[in-house]
Amino acid sequence: MSRVCELTGKKAMVGNNVSHAMNKTKRKFDANLIKKRFYIPEEDKWVTLKVATSALKTINKIGISAAIKEAKSKGFLK
Repeated sequence: MSRVCELTGKKAMVGNNVSHAMNKTKRKFDANLIKKRFYIPEEDKWVTLKVATSALKTINKIGISAAIKEAKSKGFLK
């Protein structure tokens, strides 16, 4: 499976390592993802999602149900 956040769609970015002599070599910035279980009280079930740590702050703020609803409307979650 690819390293993509299931709620926000964040994925790896490409950039450069820059040395002191300003030599540039390609590198990859991976998203900061964790696998986390969430309880959805409306459906009375647990769901395991691979989310970015920044998405955890959003979940704490608006709730898991609203975050999932928003992700489905944006097309990140089925």
